[in-house]
Amino acid sequence: MVCRRFSGRLVLPTICAAVLLLPALALAQQESPAGQPATQTAPTLAERIEVTATRVPEDVEPVPASITVITGDEIAARGATDLTSALALVAGVAIAPGGDNGPAGSIPELWGLREFDAFLLVVDGVPWGGAFNPALTTLDLTNVDRIEVLRGSAPVMFGATSFVGVIHVIHRAAGAAGGAARVFGGSYGSGGAAVALPLPGAGAYQQSLTVDGQKEGFKDDRTDFRHGHLLYRGQAQTAGGVFRLDLDTSITDQKPASPIPVVDGKLSPLVPLDTNQNFRGSKVDENRYHLVGGYDRNLSLGAWSTTVAVTHTDRTSARGFLTAVSTDDPNANGFRQDLTLDDVYFDSHVVLEPHAGLRVVAGVDHLYGHAHQHSGDFDYFVNLDGSNPPSLSDLPAQGDLRLKDDRNFSGLYLQAEWNPTPRWRFQAGGRLNHTVETLETSLHEVTEPAPPFLKDDKTVTRGSGVVGLSWLAWQRGNDGVWLYGDYRDTFKPAALDFGPDANPTILNPETAQSYEAGAKGVTGNLDWELSVFQMDFSNLVVTQIDSNGLPRLVNAGQERFRGAELEADYKLRSDLRWRFAYSLHDARFEDFISVFDNGPAQVRGNQLVLSARNMVSTGLLYFPAQGWNGSILYNWVDKRFLDEVNTAVAPSYSTWSASLGYRFGKWGIRLEGYNLNDTRPPVAISEFGGGEVYVLPARSFRLSLDTRF
Repeated sequence: MVCRRFSGRLVLPTICAAVLLLPALALAQQESPAGQPATQTAPTLAERIEVTATRVPEDVEPVPASITVITGDEIAARGATDLTSALALVAGVAIAPGGDNGPAGSIPELWGLREFDAFLLVVDGVPWGGAFNPALTTLDLTNVDRIEVLRGSAPVMFGATSFVGVIHVIHRAAGAAGGAARVFGGSYGSGGAAVALPLPGAGAYQQSLTVDGQKEGFKDDRTDFRHGHLLYRGQAQTAGGVFRLDLDTSITDQKPASPIPVVDGKLSPLVPLDTNQNFRGSKVDENRYHLVGGYDRNLSLGAWSTTVAVTHTDRTSARGFLTAVSTDDPNANGFRQDLTLDDVYFDSHVVLEPHAGLRVVAGVDHLYGHAHQHSGDFDYFVNLDGSNPPSLSDLPAQGDLRLKDDRNFSGLYLQAEWNPTPRWRFQAGGRLNHTVETLETSLHEVTEPAPPFLKDDKTVTRGSGVVGLSWLAWQRGNDGVWLYGDYRDTFKPAALDFGPDANPTILNPETAQSYEAGAKGVTGNLDWELSVFQMDFSNLVVTQIDSNGLPRLVNAGQERFRGAELEADYKLRSDLRWRFAYSLHDARFEDFISVFDNGPAQVRGNQLVLSARNMVSTGLLYFPAQGWNGSILYNWVDKRFLDEVNTAVAPSYSTWSASLGYRFGKWGIRLEGYNLNDTRPPVAISEFGGGEVYVLPARSFRLSLDTRF
């Protein structure tokens, strides 16, 4: 299958020409005496720095996009060890813990869209998950410098991998001064330790090491995960530039929980909360090996940067899901799966400042992914309360699925920022995307001969781009207010179904056009932002139950996302902050015929599943250098729907979290509590189980001791 679309006739030739000149620019330019070009910049209004939107470190305020930066100091002070807690006070963001990828995973929602692959996860400049799905189960927040959250797509800088947002996790630089260590213990047998420290350098070579391990237990029966992580970072400064080397290794072993069936519009009362209908021996184990090399150097008119990353992942899964809330045998379906993923990422770009007030970023990147999957499914019986489950060794496979997929995502990109005066910024960028995918599948009963592989392929050549404008409307000293607006056109190949009954055809690519306008600034001790947006979406990938009662990914026609988001950070004093965020999201189907038990139905005008219309979060953070410290956080989520016909209502809910600690010298002790009111609403839909949902984990506590050196 071949699909071609061309756009941006004036922009794309310019991109091609700029990229072809990259080697010449790298050779021709020499370092300026100061190592940095002279440039005219807009006034600095805050000390929040971002690189996600532009690949260039710069202040957040002038960028015509909605961006939030969470510092590593705040993450450490709040004891946040996962995205759910780290981003709890970010407007428009809701992170559902757990999901089909296991209790170590999560499913973020941005702009009202809650999908496992609709956003882009980036770690230290590299897409984390490559050409496939975000590798959330292996994400580690130890020794993080900051997390940047860009709401909306990044169609130029990161291309065909993001729609509703980018979450960029940036670790501290190699050899950064200061180390830290921490040990903790908590509810349900949880515990762990971590250490991050600079290593002795060798001349111009700097290096650091982060090592941590943890076990997280849950109230759910037979549910936990164990995670070990090592990150080595090194860099060498030479006369010509800086060489970078990262080695990231993680081992994650999970015992997954079961989703709960939804019957007659509510959670089935026949399946008790916190029971587990998995068989004995269920698991989601993943080993990931990630190597990054890079080179950066200054040029007389800017800088040149190149990054190469190679990743290998082995994942072994054994999962089970109820197919009927019944005592009939069988009432569940399970699968075994061996999955290997190989990713290669390459990016090379130049940042040029030919004269004051003008910056141009031009580059080329390529993302290659190879997946090989072998799965076998089977039926089994389990008591609805999860008691006396069968053993995996007693459940022979009945079906056999083999899948091979190769993806190549290539891009040429060019983005320019022009500041004709310190108050105005114009931004425009374009990208030529060329994607090639080949999918081979073979599905048969184990008692039958294996059929030949079914093969499908898709090639898409398409442009994407962004146009933005920002204006410093008011300024007094270091205070100011920026007004901004942007338009983004985005393209993304559809997600690949790694389920036990994968779709043998490649789905149509997803596309979106979004509009955003807002204001942001700093007034006294108040840092704030207000934005409104609309995104028109085509070919959203959703789960639909097929004629055999099994879930399968399909394209969902047309959708529209509208909303408004407000975020405020008020510094009551140097060690006391109040943060507030409000989101109004309206995510609806525009044209989609979904299939239900009684046949197909048009769901135009209905809200998307589990997309809340209103969300509120607020928190008070008190963290002096010494003595008592603490925090209290509150989150409220509006009612949501559990089905596409909007008849099954999940009521609104709120959660409380808090911490209390004491610092003495280099040491600190802290008690943290999560979901203190022990509410258990549904927060994520299962892509593997038909009509089943995951609920918020139960109340838990953690006691930690840390030291800095």
